[in-house]
Amino acid sequence: MSTENQDINKEQEDIQQEVVQETAEAQEGTEKEVKSAEEVLTEQLANEKDKNLRLFAEFENFRKRTAKERLELLSTASEGVMLALLPVIDDFNRAIVELEKHGESEHLTGIKLIATKFADTLSSKGLVEVEIKAGDDFNADLSEAVTQIPAGDDMKGKVVDVIERGYKLGEKVIRFPKVVIGQ
Repeated sequence: MSTENQDINKEQEDIQQEVVQETAEAQEGTEKEVKSAEEVLTEQLANEKDKNLRLFAEFENFRKRTAKERLELLSTASEGVMLALLPVIDDFNRAIVELEKHGESEHLTGIKLIATKFADTLSSKGLVEVEIKAGDDFNADLSEAVTQIPAGDDMKGKVVDVIERGYKLGEKVIRFPKVVIGQ
């Protein structure tokens, strides 16, 4: 019996070892499942944080862009009105030139006062005359050449005459000055 007992004991020990081993393997599998679930959640959290960060950055860019566009719109909102008033400024300037040909008079003084007040009002709204005069070098970025006339070597490529004044509204040129350049 002793061999039988030994065999039974050995079988029981083998069974116990198998149960312990299976239990240990089951616990390891559970730990692996827990770790993998934990890793999955960590990855998902990282992905969501990345999405959130990108969305926030995109929103900030949108906010800055719209603020910049709004400032540009406000600075040039009156462009249409200013363009419509430029011929009136030109008429005032032509009237002053013609009245000065006849000498000093009350009419000339009145027209000059009105023209000055009108120009000051427009300049307070951001309208600035583009400064170009005869003898300046021609710059295609700041003026429009209407024609070229033969001129001496000293006036070649330079402004000979300004036909129509140009104006800027803020930093934007709304009407380029029209000039005649020397050839």
